[in-house]
Amino acid sequence: MGALENAERTQEELILGFLADGRDEYTSGEALSAKLGLSRTAVWKHVESLRGKGYRIDAVPARGYRLVDVPDRLTPLELSPLLSTHHLGQSIHFHDTLPSTNQTAFKLAAEGAEHGEVVITEQQTAGKGRRGRTWVSPKGLNLYFSAILRPELAPQHAPELTLVAAVALAETLREAGADALIKWPNDVQIDGRKVAGILTELSAEPERVHFVVLGVGVNLNAGREDFPPEVAPMAISLSEALGQRVNRALFTTDLWGRLEEWLDLHHEVGFDPVRKRWKELSSTLGQEVLVRTDRAELRGVAEDIDEAGALLVRTAEGSLQRVLAGDVEQLRPRVAASR
Repeated sequence: MGALENAERTQEELILGFLADGRDEYTSGEALSAKLGLSRTAVWKHVESLRGKGYRIDAVPARGYRLVDVPDRLTPLELSPLLSTHHLGQSIHFHDTLPSTNQTAFKLAAEGAEHGEVVITEQQTAGKGRRGRTWVSPKGLNLYFSAILRPELAPQHAPELTLVAAVALAETLREAGADALIKWPNDVQIDGRKVAGILTELSAEPERVHFVVLGVGVNLNAGREDFPPEVAPMAISLSEALGQRVNRALFTTDLWGRLEEWLDLHHEVGFDPVRKRWKELSSTLGQEVLVRTDRAELRGVAEDIDEAGALLVRTAEGSLQRVLAGDVEQLRPRVAASR
């Protein structure tokens, strides 16, 4: 993208931001001109450009402009005016279609992308799930992004970031009105069905992390018909849970704001507050579970997570087993938690 195109986009983002701040009130062309340092004619041209991109903007002589409606997209034009973060999402790499946001973000990070840069797409053709699985990614309905993080963190503590993201996700979904819970290690559920997943990948040396790519997929507006038959019974979208369509841009920027707050707290204080909140939002703890690892199966009651985020399972024989990775089947899942 050239410098001129970047400047044009930034000015349009600013206009959208000012109009969004005005809510249902009109913002005068004179005020926009003064704020942007542009002529009234230049402001009008930007407004016409935004209209051509699908934005509904009213214009009334002597009153100014009013933002009526925005297109359901997740480009920087829709997201940047809504952001309140300091780092996360301040640089957005948008693609209409990608094989995988994690794959693209990992490449960008290896080339020097900065902390907080985000790769986002409307569709993944080879979305990554855990343990080599595919994340089903229908176009224009949900949220698929990967954030590049450069934490000051020893590699053995990198798995904590998955739990940080799970807490932020569950809280954002609950704020939207859904009773979301976290299933260890990286799924978020509503009514026992998966609404979101997290995939964390990293580049590290034995003593330090170079970068972490935090991939997140959230089912926002997909219906059951948008998932393959083998996936549909286990999946749910936020819109299905709420009974109404979700504003994807608002949800995305709310999530990024909440995620940055938890990342900052984790950086400043450590894992303890994350662990405490994760336990409050867990659907796994206190439940009888069947854990499948690469080597064996383990059955027992999930009692706790330890200081590293590993799952502690009490077997029928009374031994306490520490599980670092595996698939967990909750034999009698919980469906409610305190907010």
